[in-house]
Amino acid sequence: MRVALSCDHRGAHLYDALANLLTGDGHELVSGILSCDGDPCDYPDMAYSVCRAVVDGEADTGMLVCGSGIGMSIAANKFPGVRAALVHDDITAEVSRRHNDANVLCLSADLLGQPLIEKIAQIWLATEFEGGRHTRRLKKISAIEAGQDPSAVAN
Repeated sequence: MRVALSCDHRGAHLYDALANLLTGDGHELVSGILSCDGDPCDYPDMAYSVCRAVVDGEADTGMLVCGSGIGMSIAANKFPGVRAALVHDDITAEVSRRHNDANVLCLSADLLGQPLIEKIAQIWLATEFEGGRHTRRLKKISAIEAGQDPSAVAN
């Protein structure tokens, strides 16, 4: 899988560990993604870089790390077609993919330790979208992105 990975200054200490984990598991890191080396930087810039790669098809999925994960998830979810999930454990990692077909993973550097972040990333990447009734709900999310009433989407 092609993964766009980035972080702000509060997640910079996790970048190399995540990059090594991903490549070690056989995933390809997308080059040219803006990232932060630990100097103060703004998370919306990093989210833009990752989400642009996902939306443009350069990456299959994206991962973003900031202090709380909240800022990254807010910024990422401004992109039509991006379904960014702020994940804190094994269960939310799995459900965000299985039920919501999340394509951008957002993580908290301050609240989660490196071992848990690595476990979440592996579960998230290994989990497939279930489809079925969840597909209808994703169509409704797409309707909202297009400024339409989701209740008008056919079941």
